[in-house]
Amino acid sequence: MLINYLKIAVKVLMRRKFFTFISLFAISFTLVILMIGVSLLDSTFGPGIPETRIDRTLGIFKIEMRCPEEECTWISPGGYKLFNRYFQNLPNIELMSLSTEADLSYSYHQGEKIPSYLKRTDGEFWKIMEFSFVEGGPITTEDERNANFVAVINTATRHKFFGDQQAVGRTIEVDGQRFRVVGVVDNVPYLRQIPFADIWVPISTYKTGLYRDQLMGNFIALIMAPSSADFPAIREEVQARLKQVEFPDPKQWNQISAHAETFFERSSREMTGTPAREASQPLRAMVLIFAAIMLFMLLPTINLININVSRIMERAGEIGVRKSFGASSWTLVGQFVLENVLLTLIGGAIGLILSRFALDAIAKTDFFPYASFQLNYRIFLYGLAMAVFFGLLSGVYPAWRMSRLHPVDALRGAVQGGVR
Repeated sequence: MLINYLKIAVKVLMRRKFFTFISLFAISFTLVILMIGVSLLDSTFGPGIPETRIDRTLGIFKIEMRCPEEECTWISPGGYKLFNRYFQNLPNIELMSLSTEADLSYSYHQGEKIPSYLKRTDGEFWKIMEFSFVEGGPITTEDERNANFVAVINTATRHKFFGDQQAVGRTIEVDGQRFRVVGVVDNVPYLRQIPFADIWVPISTYKTGLYRDQLMGNFIALIMAPSSADFPAIREEVQARLKQVEFPDPKQWNQISAHAETFFERSSREMTGTPAREASQPLRAMVLIFAAIMLFMLLPTINLININVSRIMERAGEIGVRKSFGASSWTLVGQFVLENVLLTLIGGAIGLILSRFALDAIAKTDFFPYASFQLNYRIFLYGLAMAVFFGLLSGVYPAWRMSRLHPVDALRGAVQGGVR
């Protein structure tokens, strides 16, 4: 019986090519967008090299400073003085690191202008992050302390400067300064904003020492704890340290706020527009993401329901004939549901193939430098299960509605509708 149902389903789908195309397009397109979105989220928040310890790492990413009457606000990354003076030797932590955000800098090599993202770090940064080294090793605490002009570069930068030759021990020029290469690492995707750069150099190689006297600047602090269970105590200590900050001119600025956040909390704060003075709302962000996914999946479902109603109404004559020969309502419903499930599975297979091509195409663009997107098959199966569920939902109602018609009414509707 099942084989006969499958044969009928295939013939019906082939007979109504337009409805079949629209349905397959809706299913496969929905899955492709779902896979792209999930892959972007996984590439941004998921554990992976070099962010293999994000489950026990906090960051202070934004500082908010306000004037006495709170009529003016200054929001930016923190300054070196703020972190170095007030946040050293935090209790209940393993490591604390300071690094700048990646800034676009330029080099001139053999008459060619080469843009690169430059990040300045201390030695602890390379202990928190777990880079994959192709050559050499990381910047050390001694390099930062002694202001050694050394650099770690990624493989893309090595290729631009030295081709396929070894880079360690050679020098590069960036932003008007010359550095000796001590290490080469695999390219870090742009979506991993904390470790991302093309070139990493010690903080102390800044052209001037003005950064040492700034409460606000271009620095972020990473705090690695023994475990996530230590996060509450660390956050309390951060708030206590902020209350000790002395302002150069209290008449100009006299209040300062910040939070130690996980990487996802940071993104959720930016996503929900939460001010830096308030704690982030990761739950709200997750609800927004989940609601967006459900809404995105619901829209094609509504379209599928409308298509299925039209498709089944056209088959009123077939329903009338089959009921006249004794077909039960459950038999007819089972036939229509099987057609929908088959359609959904075919659309899922097409969506899987298109997702692979779409992710490869996005990775080859310069929109997300060094991006390498992977298909998350677990999420794909969840998405396919949702598509099957919505496929059943979009097929059961119209099928049950038509199966309840009296054979005479079904045949009369077919004749009135012009169905022969």
